[in-house]
Amino acid sequence: MPIAKVNGVEVEFEPGMTVLQVAELAGEEIPRFCYHERLSIAGNCRMCLVEVKPGPPKPQASCALPAADGQEIFTNTPMVKKAREGVMEFLLINHPLDCPICDQGGECDLQDQAMGYGRDGSRYQENKRAVEEKYLGPTIKTFMTRCIQCTRCVRFSTEVAGVTEMGMISRGENAEITSYLEQAVSSELSGNLNDLCPVGALTHKPWSFNYRPWELQKVETIDVHDALGAHIRIDYRGSTVLRALPRLKDDINEEWLSDKSRYAVDGLSRQRLDRPYVRKNGSLTPASWDEALDVVAGKLQATSADKIGVIAGDLQDAESLKAAKDLFTSLGVKNLDCRQAGEAFGPVSANTPREAWLFNSGIAGIEEADVILLIGTNPRLEAPLINARIRKSWLKGKTQVAVIGEACDLTYDYAHLGTGAKALKDFKKSAFRDLLKDAKKPAVLIGSGAVSGEEGAAVLALIASEILKPYTVVRDDWNGFNIVHQAAARVAGLDLGFVPGEGGLDTQGILNAKLDVVVLLGADEIDTAKLKGAFVVYVGSHGDAGASAADVILPGAAYTEKSGLYVNMEGRVQISERAVFPKGEAKEDWAIFRALSAKLGKTLPYDSLSDLRHTLITDHPTFGRIDARPTPKAFDVAILGAKGEITGETFASTIKDFYLTNPIARASVAMADISATRSGPVSLAAE
Repeated sequence: MPIAKVNGVEVEFEPGMTVLQVAELAGEEIPRFCYHERLSIAGNCRMCLVEVKPGPPKPQASCALPAADGQEIFTNTPMVKKAREGVMEFLLINHPLDCPICDQGGECDLQDQAMGYGRDGSRYQENKRAVEEKYLGPTIKTFMTRCIQCTRCVRFSTEVAGVTEMGMISRGENAEITSYLEQAVSSELSGNLNDLCPVGALTHKPWSFNYRPWELQKVETIDVHDALGAHIRIDYRGSTVLRALPRLKDDINEEWLSDKSRYAVDGLSRQRLDRPYVRKNGSLTPASWDEALDVVAGKLQATSADKIGVIAGDLQDAESLKAAKDLFTSLGVKNLDCRQAGEAFGPVSANTPREAWLFNSGIAGIEEADVILLIGTNPRLEAPLINARIRKSWLKGKTQVAVIGEACDLTYDYAHLGTGAKALKDFKKSAFRDLLKDAKKPAVLIGSGAVSGEEGAAVLALIASEILKPYTVVRDDWNGFNIVHQAAARVAGLDLGFVPGEGGLDTQGILNAKLDVVVLLGADEIDTAKLKGAFVVYVGSHGDAGASAADVILPGAAYTEKSGLYVNMEGRVQISERAVFPKGEAKEDWAIFRALSAKLGKTLPYDSLSDLRHTLITDHPTFGRIDARPTPKAFDVAILGAKGEITGETFASTIKDFYLTNPIARASVAMADISATRSGPVSLAAE
């Protein structure tokens, strides 16, 4: 390996690294504004100047200078110090002195670097340039006079998000960053532009003037708005959650976050269920916990097990699923399901391997795939950060992509093979067949749009027989079978076996069978009109569809109000930590079922969260492997689905509005604003 000296210290480095990267290997801090590890190199802020020998006797931009064997790099010489002070002085010529009212004040790169590397005054007395504000949508607040044209936002939107709406116009002192057509940035990842801005020109509009950074307390936790399990930080003040920010996790979300995961936090304070309710004379009336639990227990005791159904929602932690399953199994109930959309994947028997419902290639591993086939999924809506990874691989020319399902803008080119089952049956006639056959690491991504409903099992069996088996997508050294889950609770529910027992009913069966009692565990994405005539018990945090149909409401805790285990789509078990306490009289969901079990005379064998987790891990050892991605194994794809007739309908994504997919998002004002904007063009005049 080549060796360079950084301030006299020898450092080994990989060929192709830049001087800036080599200096950081040596532990030297290099200031920068335009450079970012995950974006292309622009080299236009000039803040990262260093002195290099051999080379011209002048400072050089380290971000764009390739490192070479035998090079000597100096980061702290008088020449470098003076050059950085000069660059900082130039950057501040037009920058307004508005730190006290800037949302980025207190966590601003420009502020920090002006203190660390700038001068104590300026020699420029001219009037500062003013730049007109831009309309970039409901997630981005602009103050373009602060902009230093680092182009981070332009490069992110073009390279990572895949929307070519941002750019620079004009030259010299007239140069401006803008959206070309003065329209909202249409990416599901637009909030990351605000994170990337080093100077406060772009800040988070939904949180504008709501807080100062030093007022906030912070908790590192996991996002539950999709099945990715992104690592986030929740910032709160008192009992109110104010923002969610991404944490670095290369294996999952890198350092990005979707807009729904970021901005839906205001929904945690709205439409909350904060006390029990019992329906009396047709109206929901506040009640005590004892009264509400007595009503539920009495109804359950008076109903035969085959007339009771339980449906689990999308945001449930593993502990609540475990407690609910233990309780209702002890009552003899077999009508349990955690698949609100009626997907056909999941454990068919006790011997069904986990790989039958996991994203086996891994979230980061999808970048290794050289051929990707998407079936009934729109990853841009169902898993935006996986879509960004596919785009990254496609940009490098490593990956060929094909789609069977609805044609849509995925931000990368793909071959559209058809819209439904006919395309699966005719796959062997398509030109894409040879690409899949010759692929070293083929990946098939299957969404709920293909395997939901009455024909879901037959479609899954068809995929196995026509795609997975003939082209050896699943083998010992690579498992390319991937289910694109949409719900944070789905994999944990399947791991726990929260599916119908022998002779039991699934979600649609429960809704169609006119049962006497239906328990909804945060289940709001179902047709509640079909529950008419049933006694409905709703356990959840928000007054959404399920609560509206309920006869008894038992208020639960949202994901920021409890510590819980979640399993992401690749099978990685992660811990969500509590930031604030549940609202009002609400309780953690598992504790509600523990209290209900005592009323029923079926007391669950755990009195604390630690006892419950011990039981959970004892019964299901996979839950004890925290933050470890399971090693993908080969399995017999013949076990997938069940053969049957298929009418050939279109495989359409089950997500109609990305921003309104769960009760928290639907309670969010920010999500409502973004949803309204993205459903049609909005001009600056409409602001």
